[in-house]
Amino acid sequence: MADALHYLELTALAARLKARDISALDVTRAQLDRIDAMDRDLGSYVHVMAETAIAEAKAADAEIAQGRYRGPLHGVPIAVKDLFWTKGIPTAAGTTLHRDFRPSEDATVVRRLKDAGAVILGKLQLTEGAYSDHHPLVTPPKNPWNAGYWPGISSSGSAVATAAGLCFGSLGSDTGGSVRWPSAANGLTGLKPSWGRVSRHGAFELAATLDHVGPIGRSAADAGALLGVIAGHDPNDPTSVFNPVPDYLAAAAQDVQGLRIGVDAAWNSDDVDVATQRVLADAIDAFRALGAGIVDVRFPDVMQAISDWTPNCAVEAAVAHEATYPARKDEYGPMLASLIEAGRALSALDYQKILLRRLALRGHVTALFETIDLLLIPVHPFPPVTLAMIQTLGEQPDLIAKLQRYTCPFDMTGHPTITLPGGASADGLPIAFQLVAADLDEATLVRAGAAFQRATSWHRRHPSLVSRRQH
Repeated sequence: MADALHYLELTALAARLKARDISALDVTRAQLDRIDAMDRDLGSYVHVMAETAIAEAKAADAEIAQGRYRGPLHGVPIAVKDLFWTKGIPTAAGTTLHRDFRPSEDATVVRRLKDAGAVILGKLQLTEGAYSDHHPLVTPPKNPWNAGYWPGISSSGSAVATAAGLCFGSLGSDTGGSVRWPSAANGLTGLKPSWGRVSRHGAFELAATLDHVGPIGRSAADAGALLGVIAGHDPNDPTSVFNPVPDYLAAAAQDVQGLRIGVDAAWNSDDVDVATQRVLADAIDAFRALGAGIVDVRFPDVMQAISDWTPNCAVEAAVAHEATYPARKDEYGPMLASLIEAGRALSALDYQKILLRRLALRGHVTALFETIDLLLIPVHPFPPVTLAMIQTLGEQPDLIAKLQRYTCPFDMTGHPTITLPGGASADGLPIAFQLVAADLDEATLVRAGAAFQRATSWHRRHPSLVSRRQH
């Protein structure tokens, strides 16, 4: 059963559960068996919540049988990044500092998943504090496509588990690219919503004004189904917006006829490798064939925003960790500690200048979306990243800037983006691209992503894990 089911899209599984063609209990047991068989090698889970998952699956089956269907997540096994509070379950946020922390309540997004009838399989590994590296005492998850390649940060476990068929979707967070990089590296669809679209209550902070909570799935429709449940105003997070939550699954059924897709040919080709440019060109051709209009645009220069992202993140991380840093400095890994130190050292004048530049960039990007509906860009300008390359980032600031070029600007402005698999490298590793939309217009991202995925099959490629299962 597991072999027949584990790579189903969430929305396809939901239809079978609703029709009672299969039980949530059988699917959940199959997922737990698969996790037990494979995750020793992959390392995507921090905690597997088998007992509660079985109970939630039994409850879902009973409710569905009684005609009390809650929606497209009812009975679907998913997992969440281990920075979202889960009542009574250790929630460490990738740290050793918080490994014994057991929240007394669920994060809002976890509560909403449970209210929707989802089965929570467990908590997924991440980088320390959701920053750029795993704690030295934490073993990073492995990319299921090839263990020698980067699985992405910081939602590494979320993407690895979803790509490997160890859950049917997951929740991550994105402060500088942390939904998009792992989704691209693992051949998945990741949706970074607008800032404020999803409550951050009960989520460990990295940088409050940059943190975005978003779903990782196998398709745009899957991401839309997840976002539709977790989005919406939350009184416990006064920064969450009151804007009504659209029907993302209805948006996924629409075509893209007449949509205006902006392309900055210069930005998309500036030191961008040939394979990535080919993926962009193929995506443009696909959207044009589907009836969208391609519009030449000039995107604002982002070099200052890329330079500003780290000190902006650093100040906010220093605030987030004020209770434990420097008091428990020795328990921090070197990367997160250095970020916090930089934040504590930045002057108020320099921080205010960053905030003013952020507002100006947001204004320029908002104006651009008066002329287009979507912007098409890379996720990063090079092909899939090896672990050897990532290990040199600390000595190559230019490489870090390239990695962040197409991601962190949209954390700085808060605009939503969707990451879509669009091709493969010569070695068969996934290559993705992004679509960006106007503030709070995630529905158009889901609409365009789903249309692209009806016309292509890149999102239906999956890693072969046979050799791992035999070990």
